[in-house]
Amino acid sequence: MASYEDRDGQIWMDGKFIKWRDANVHILTHALHYASSVFEGERSYGGHIFKSRQHSERLHYSASCLDFEIPWSVDEIETAKQDILRVNGLSDAYVRAVAWRGAGEDMGVAASRNAVHLAIAAWEWGSYYGDAKFKGAKLDIAKWQRPSPKTVPVHAKASGLYMICTTSKHAAEAKGCSDALFMDYRGYVAEATGANIFFVKDGEAHTPVPDCFLDGITRQTVIGLLKERQIKVHERRIAPAEMESFEQCWLTGTAAEVTPVGQIGAYNFEVGPMTRDIAEAYENLVRR
Repeated sequence: MASYEDRDGQIWMDGKFIKWRDANVHILTHALHYASSVFEGERSYGGHIFKSRQHSERLHYSASCLDFEIPWSVDEIETAKQDILRVNGLSDAYVRAVAWRGAGEDMGVAASRNAVHLAIAAWEWGSYYGDAKFKGAKLDIAKWQRPSPKTVPVHAKASGLYMICTTSKHAAEAKGCSDALFMDYRGYVAEATGANIFFVKDGEAHTPVPDCFLDGITRQTVIGLLKERQIKVHERRIAPAEMESFEQCWLTGTAAEVTPVGQIGAYNFEVGPMTRDIAEAYENLVRR
């Protein structure tokens, strides 16, 4: 596959369509130095972006958490996303919207005088975990922890929060794993590097309370699917040792969709009936 900087197509950038290879920023862009950037990952199925408006609204919310305002409304972002799919001739695609503080009068920690930019790209992208989506992903346990809400804006989808995700996923891949599982700052089970997590025991679902990490849109959707099936969902703090007693496990996220997990560290899980049912139900829902 070609490098992401060397592709054909168009990217929507600050209200204009830019040739893919020309969609660049200056080296003194504030976001590059100080992580003043927020983004959304979305999937289009048959030309329809699932929960599109919810994603655009969260993009604005994330920006507000980082003390900047995106100069395009939710409605304008919605139109731009559809436009970028259309001009690139895409139907089933991954859509990435990103907003950031650019280069400007300020070059330091403070950057209130620097302009805020917005870009939207889209490309064809298959299963995030490859064959693991069908066989069950293998997860490492990360050495890093999800931080306290008193330290960073944990409910923003902000680029800086993914620094430990990158290093943890690299470490996991070096061990032959697909991803890594974080504990939170208290030592409870939190999430994977880019996906929320669910467990099954005795016909009921268990998932960590998202009080120090992102409450994913896919996570919320899957909780709704479980409740529609009269399956009890326990949103609670989960101790790592409890993983030994869980029977099934899966990850949720826009990129991950619903991906079964077969192993986390020393703990093993079956790709069982509830996992398969929820994965199928999610697939049917997004393709309505």
